[in-house]
Amino acid sequence: MKTIKMTRRGLLGTGSGALAATLFGKRVLAAAEFEFKLGVDTPETHPLTIRLVEAARDVAARSSGRVNITVFPNSQLGGDPEMLSQVRAGGIELMAAPSLTLSILVPLSGLPSIGFAFQSYDQVWAAMDGGVGDTVREAIARTGLVPLKKVWDNGFRQITSSSSRQLGSVDDLKGFKIRVPVTALLTSLFSGLGALPSSISYSELYSALQTHIVEGQENPLAQVSTGKLYEVQKYCALSNHCWSGYWIIGSRRAMASLPPDLLEIINTAFDTAAMKERADLVEMDRSLQAELTEKGMTFNKPDPVQFRAALVKAGFYTQWQKTYGADAWAALEKYTGKLT
Repeated sequence: MKTIKMTRRGLLGTGSGALAATLFGKRVLAAAEFEFKLGVDTPETHPLTIRLVEAARDVAARSSGRVNITVFPNSQLGGDPEMLSQVRAGGIELMAAPSLTLSILVPLSGLPSIGFAFQSYDQVWAAMDGGVGDTVREAIARTGLVPLKKVWDNGFRQITSSSSRQLGSVDDLKGFKIRVPVTALLTSLFSGLGALPSSISYSELYSALQTHIVEGQENPLAQVSTGKLYEVQKYCALSNHCWSGYWIIGSRRAMASLPPDLLEIINTAFDTAAMKERADLVEMDRSLQAELTEKGMTFNKPDPVQFRAALVKAGFYTQWQKTYGADAWAALEKYTGKLT
């Protein structure tokens, strides 16, 4: 299999090219025993989508065509909450579920996204490939969904704003209308910082910014770039306010229908692709700030200490420690240090 080098230009070049032509919405092999649909909200050019397609192609090859997984990018099968419902009902077999959206159903999925908890990727991957990942995966399984082992990267999240406001301090967030995913955690975080969060699906985000329903949003730089949010946002505060990922989850009925050898093939292919996607995002982030600057965005880097202090004062950490429970909170603090 040819290796795809994930340079920024390579990402843009392959996303809508040969890979998309062979796998986005089309069958690879005609006589598959198992036809699975996989939904994801990211565009075709995002590293997550590209590596999902690569994993699907790997599964088809390793299974000699017995399993065909068709990747549907860019929320083609519905917004994240809708796709999550479809996976639970068995309408689609697989989904790349944003960890924050998944927290609607599995509250512990939001544990790694506690505001200003992780300071580096070293901490993130130690936690997610260790005790925190185990805790979340067990919680997902208890809902009847089947999580694959490796969590995929969505990146550290940054705050963008329109031309009317540049964000550099906690005071700048007072009364700021910001879009957040449909999740209580980020609503709580930005409320604690004095902002006015509004839960809007990612598929509706661009239009919400364009029509000024909200003034800004928060997402990793990869989402800002591939979603072309720079067209409707002027400023970006490199806040690193939380990390988020994607879990590949399957319908229990669909996954239970697979014989052990095919289940192992799927797990191996997707976990291998997950490790590549993690590296892709690091590489992509290195160049994105310069590219987005060329597209008209202005960057600044606020001091995280003041935001952390504001959240402590607002009772944010105490609230979520109670929500997640002492054991889960202790598992997180093993990697982040004391938060409360």
